[in-house]
Amino acid sequence: MRAIAVFVFLICGAYSSAAIASEQGDAKAQWMRGNSHVVGRGVPQDYAEAAQWFRLAAEQGLAEAQFALGALYNNGQGVPQDYAEAAKWFRLAAEQGDADAQTRLGYLYHNGQGVPQDYAAAAKWYRLAAEQGDADAQIQLAGLYRDGSGVPQDYVEAHKWANLAVASGTLPDSFRKMRDRIAGRMTPAQIAEAQKLAREWMAARSK
Repeated sequence: MRAIAVFVFLICGAYSSAAIASEQGDAKAQWMRGNSHVVGRGVPQDYAEAAQWFRLAAEQGLAEAQFALGALYNNGQGVPQDYAEAAKWFRLAAEQGDADAQTRLGYLYHNGQGVPQDYAAAAKWYRLAAEQGDADAQIQLAGLYRDGSGVPQDYVEAHKWANLAVASGTLPDSFRKMRDRIAGRMTPAQIAEAQKLAREWMAARSK
């Protein structure tokens, strides 16, 4: 019982410290406080309150908060759904190298939500995230290469990125089938080349 009481005290103390820091303008603490309201950890779940804390941190330039605020606007949680506003915050985080934001900004360009539809811009942002190992971006980039949308049609590149996405183990099995359908359009030599490029990419990342 005593151990449980000590644990609760520590958790509450940690939250109190973070709350004080957030109110003193600490961007990281503000972002963390926003996350607490998103998941209802130690406080009531409240997306509107989360948006307020994310905004304070985002306006200080914290990429994680910019992405989080963009996600709320994208989903219409705690704020009116506004794809243009989502794109604004995703872009600010994406330009700082946030892979999740790069992928989401790619989605918006891909679908013409909040920004003009632009497959080349989608490919640009997907590629930046894909090179960081983001499986969602990798599979989206594979689709653009398969279709020749925003990039020259290239089944080798399509298979390479699809293979890397599937290898992550984080995507539904339908994407494995997508890779296999791409392979169905390729020669054995092209498949071998795509697999070689995927292996080389993984080897370079492991160094």
